[in-house]
Amino acid sequence: MTSDSRVGPPLFGSERETLRAFLDYHRATLAMKCEGLSDEELRKRSMPPSTLSLLGLVRHMAEVERAWFRRVFQDHDAPMVWSDTVDFQAAYDADASTRREAFTAWEAEVENSRRVEREAPSLDQAGHQPRWGEDVSLRTVMLHVLLEYARHNGHADFLREGVDGAVGA
Repeated sequence: MTSDSRVGPPLFGSERETLRAFLDYHRATLAMKCEGLSDEELRKRSMPPSTLSLLGLVRHMAEVERAWFRRVFQDHDAPMVWSDTVDFQAAYDADASTRREAFTAWEAEVENSRRVEREAPSLDQAGHQPRWGEDVSLRTVMLHVLLEYARHNGHADFLREGVDGAVGA
């Protein structure tokens, strides 16, 4: 990794500003963990038989962004990026993927998610979560996606250490 250019969340701010900032901070953390690595290094798996890799995490988070912002607030039938069924695990298998393919999809979904959030009149805006068959607030969606990033960024720490350790060996 090169330098840490992430912008930290505010110490004081509205609920919306704080959620937005923490979400962007965690998005930037995932990108930072992938910085400076080749496609091959990004595809390096944690351990067999797991398909978990940094590139797989980027692909998975593209699916998460799509499922929670696009499908909930825009198009309940929007297909997943890497699965014909609603299979979030399919994104983890990045064996044939490239940085360009994964990051292009992820960045497009992040930008769409940001637009959905910016255009919402409030955090109370309701959307329909098709998997649950329930309505959810934008607040719930932002918090859920933030927690997904936090959890997976923990995995990214170990995956990056494994790649860096292999590179330095």
